[in-house]
Amino acid sequence: MFHFSKDRGRKPMYIIAGLGNPGSQYATTRHNIGFMAIDRLAEHYDVTIDRHKFSSLTAQCMMDGKKVLLMKPLTYMNNSGEAIAEAAAYYKIPPENIVVISDDINLDPGKMRIRSKGSAGGHNGLKSIIECLGSDQFPRVRVGIGDRKKSQMSLADFVLSHFTEEDLKLLEEPLENAGKAAELILDGDITEAMNRYNRTK
Repeated sequence: MFHFSKDRGRKPMYIIAGLGNPGSQYATTRHNIGFMAIDRLAEHYDVTIDRHKFSSLTAQCMMDGKKVLLMKPLTYMNNSGEAIAEAAAYYKIPPENIVVISDDINLDPGKMRIRSKGSAGGHNGLKSIIECLGSDQFPRVRVGIGDRKKSQMSLADFVLSHFTEEDLKLLEEPLENAGKAAELILDGDITEAMNRYNRTK
């Protein structure tokens, strides 16, 4: 259960960033699952992500007593780290207090993988964040967008292709669970988040 409220009195100590590309033409593409997860939080908990700051659309909210900055970087996927690192530096937020929600081409829609740290795994958005933060010690929630190996598309074409109606139905649960997992992670219980929401098969 989330507990969100608007509170502008204190500076945020945590970041939840969803990765994607700006522009309506990318809104329902596979690479934009991170934006979709952040939008789900905004819609469900009445937080409007409309403030332009740190080259992103942002909103601040309270999550179980913790001030959180929600971010949708507008720098395009491959430069996501520039926006997140700018916000982290401004508020002096360490990498371990930054949760990143992104896509995973190795998981089918409906699946999700949570990790506390690690390499980019070939994901250019995560690679940019690691480079700009100078650290890979940030938790990430990766949501399956379909196995590109099963398609005849190039990687670039696949991640920029649009979800099918069937895919979008399968994504309902992980889009909801991505936010719930982020809450557990901010509570310092990433193991519980993994146990509840890791779905890789």
